[in-house]
Amino acid sequence: MYGLTRSLLFQLSAERAHRLGMAGLHQLGRAHGLCESMRAKALRGATPGMAVDVAGLRFAHPVALAAGLDKDAEAVDGLFACGFSAVEIGTLTPRPQPGNPTPRLFRLPEHRAVINRMGFNNHGATDAATRLRALTWRPGPLGVNIGKNKDTPLEKAVDDYVACVDALAPLGDYVVVNASSPNTPGLRKLQEPEQLGHLLRAVQERLASVAPGKPLFLKIAPDLTPEAVDEVVDVVRACGLAGIIATNTTIARPFEHPLAKEAGGLSGAPVREPANAVIRRAYLRSGGALPIIGVGGVFTAEDVYEKLRAGASVVQVYTGFIYEGPGMVGRILPGLAALLARDGFSQVRDAIGAEHRGSGAAASPPAA
Repeated sequence: MYGLTRSLLFQLSAERAHRLGMAGLHQLGRAHGLCESMRAKALRGATPGMAVDVAGLRFAHPVALAAGLDKDAEAVDGLFACGFSAVEIGTLTPRPQPGNPTPRLFRLPEHRAVINRMGFNNHGATDAATRLRALTWRPGPLGVNIGKNKDTPLEKAVDDYVACVDALAPLGDYVVVNASSPNTPGLRKLQEPEQLGHLLRAVQERLASVAPGKPLFLKIAPDLTPEAVDEVVDVVRACGLAGIIATNTTIARPFEHPLAKEAGGLSGAPVREPANAVIRRAYLRSGGALPIIGVGGVFTAEDVYEKLRAGASVVQVYTGFIYEGPGMVGRILPGLAALLARDGFSQVRDAIGAEHRGSGAAASPPAA
């Protein structure tokens, strides 16, 4: 069914197709009964053992939606209807901004990939807060991903992140600091240890004031060196964050393609292995003590399972959803159940980091 829809959407420009898809999900969200029945159908393949607890949040299963698809909280209900255990909105900035000039979104179907240089286009934190207050159905955790406005100098970036915390943190279930988008000039410099520590401490302090106990995550790039991953993990742990999201899009171009020279972040299948490498490194650096939300190149149950075994507790999708469609979660869950059973795992938490302990299910994983 989605194959026909996708072929029609792919006849349009990527950004126009995205707008149409979001409009459809928004309209779906207005039919609450249909949303509930669609979600129930998608979750038929989820066994009780698939539930995961991370940072005090309960995920019905490990397949969640990454930030970037629904920047302005326009389609939260429709996305939950697709079966995602959690939905993350954003990236949101304090003030509205149009983002980078078009065209800025490109499909590469031969590689099951997307290149984007959207540039945090969004209607601003205040507009999103209004939408979040209007939500009446929240069957899973709702994350809020925050960033800085493009015209805010890097030395003032903390002010933007804190402003977003003020506006949005009380309305989400967790908050994500995005310091890893390649599409806001200079943003990735915030991943350097000194600047990162300053930023995270300030955000954590404000979060404790306006939304005590709310989990805070940091989203990092797949382009970090192994040593840089170690430094980030150390800073994140020292600042007391709930965990990391690994990873954002990559600036690498590991293939030849007519669009490969387009500036922006590459997502989809080519990012799977770089993201997995960061997950493994972060898991080992923290000794399994730092929860990791994995993202990058997820299309199938095997992709989800690979990230769990590498050390992720929850696995987000974005580009895979564009290619696989609304039935994606419903197809992944039975396959994931089969993979867990094949390897003797009775619950997802037993598989987290399993590749670092050997193939058996006997070893107990660290608590998430």
